[in-house]
Amino acid sequence: MTRSMRNPYRLLALIAMLVTACATTQLNALWKDPSYKARPYRVMVIGVAKNPVNRRIFEDEFVRQLNAHGTEAIASYTVLPDRQEDDHAVIAAKLAQLGADTVLITRMVSKKTVQFYVPGTAYYPPPYYGTWPDYYGYGYQALYTPGYMAEEEFAVIETNLYEARNDKLVWSASSETGLSGSDQSRIKSYIGIMVKTMAGQGLLGR
Repeated sequence: MTRSMRNPYRLLALIAMLVTACATTQLNALWKDPSYKARPYRVMVIGVAKNPVNRRIFEDEFVRQLNAHGTEAIASYTVLPDRQEDDHAVIAAKLAQLGADTVLITRMVSKKTVQFYVPGTAYYPPPYYGTWPDYYGYGYQALYTPGYMAEEEFAVIETNLYEARNDKLVWSASSETGLSGSDQSRIKSYIGIMVKTMAGQGLLGR
């Protein structure tokens, strides 16, 4: 038996840490142009990121999930050099060349830290009601781990979909993603929420 299993306080603290460490994504705002009735046929995905490796991971995952929902997608890094990723004329020309009708651009707007309270937890040594004396006395045997303050950092991310022919914004979402966990798990969680939301609004599939 490990030390944490022998010590109920340490075991409960470990469980609380694992629960609060799970990466989460939640939507803050959502908008869709009511006049936009089309479904994108081919989307170019552009992830605005300082780290080129994260950009590639991000765009590849977005392409994978969009394709899985029946919408063809292209990772911008595969057709645009890093030094041209912010050049409108180059991007517009590439969109036309590839026949992409929309471009999906995402960027991290800011970071924020949220504090929250993790309540204390009662622990009852098993078996606490195997017999009536045990049941009667369980309240006296209960162990308690005190509550504590914790904090988590969140990334505020904007995701915008534009028509290629006129650069018009047709869909936009603002979201917050917890920064605990690995980069890949956070990216997958965030993109999963975005793609599911887009599908729910009739923007994906044929």
